[in-house]
Amino acid sequence: MRIMFEHLKGFCDSFLEAGLPGFDIAVYQKGKCRLRYMNGYSDIENKIKMNGKERYNIYSCSKVITCTAALQLMEKGLFSLEDKLSDHMPEFEAMTVKTENGVKAAQNPILIKHLFEMTAGFSYDIASPQILKCKEETGGRCPTRETMKYLAKEPLLFEPGDRWEYSLCHDVLAALVEVLSGQKFEDYVKENIFDPLNMSKSTFMLPESEIETITPQYRFEDGKAVDAGKHIIGYKLGSEYASGGAGCVSTVDDYMKFLEGLRTAKLLGPETLKLMITGRLSEHQSRTFWLNNTHGYGLGVKTPKGDSHDFGWGGAANAYLAVDPEDEISVYFGAHMLSSPTQGLRNMIFRFIYAEMYDKESIDDIKNKLRDLFDYNLTY
Repeated sequence: MRIMFEHLKGFCDSFLEAGLPGFDIAVYQKGKCRLRYMNGYSDIENKIKMNGKERYNIYSCSKVITCTAALQLMEKGLFSLEDKLSDHMPEFEAMTVKTENGVKAAQNPILIKHLFEMTAGFSYDIASPQILKCKEETGGRCPTRETMKYLAKEPLLFEPGDRWEYSLCHDVLAALVEVLSGQKFEDYVKENIFDPLNMSKSTFMLPESEIETITPQYRFEDGKAVDAGKHIIGYKLGSEYASGGAGCVSTVDDYMKFLEGLRTAKLLGPETLKLMITGRLSEHQSRTFWLNNTHGYGLGVKTPKGDSHDFGWGGAANAYLAVDPEDEISVYFGAHMLSSPTQGLRNMIFRFIYAEMYDKESIDDIKNKLRDLFDYNLTY
């Protein structure tokens, strides 16, 4: 078995040419590190090179952690996927939905499975009238559980279960964890995921006193990287809000511990993991799923479909995760640039890994696919 990863390294290096300041990628197989490669700068202004210890805002890579936390509670018998959300959070009992003829009463209840599947009908409008009201009336605190009482007053975009829509579903799921566990979401995750795996640099509630521990964060604007500050942009609604969908801070080393803990059934039982990574969307729901041509969508993750082998997801600042349970591979790509020009390319990382490890796909075919799909030409 060749495990050289020369083409993967070249592919990742091309991200620097496109404008990404720096990256750090780890590839594990059967619990052993097969590749750790980093390049570029973590701090452009001070010319600090990547060193592998960077602490990032991981944005939507938070979602997989949140779904894992909730599934742990399902394993304890505290809910079923078919439960009505309102059975546990009464404010979601009488929902309204936007229609062509105005806002009307929803005909279908939100089920807990809809939160995992991103089919509940919520939007990702973090500046909606009710969220702004929550910020005002809580003095900018927006406690996680309390915020949902405001969100429930916003009309849904569509009837629950009708289609896939990226949204605040997993933020609602974090609040559900609070209801079911009797703990703050951030405390539950620390006690049941972070501490058992020794993920000491990870948290959903970073104290303001630790903001300087965050690696500089950039945004791609006008063809260059500009400083975006170190705070989570947008998704941390208030000082007491733990965003299950985008609020985690972590490192490459820590997140790899999470992925390996998930892959080896340390965090979830084998049957629960199988449930998580099995595609669940109907043909109708799949029409609005971004990755429908290559993957399905399960309980908070993209799932294997057709020739794909991996489940996983990615974050707004270009982080990326992928796991192949069958071949026992875990991959994490750490970066810290919002609106990155390479955001859409991340799903190709696993294809390079699989091609170089197993010769199942030629590198030239992958390069051609990059040119066809993304108009992206690798020059090496």
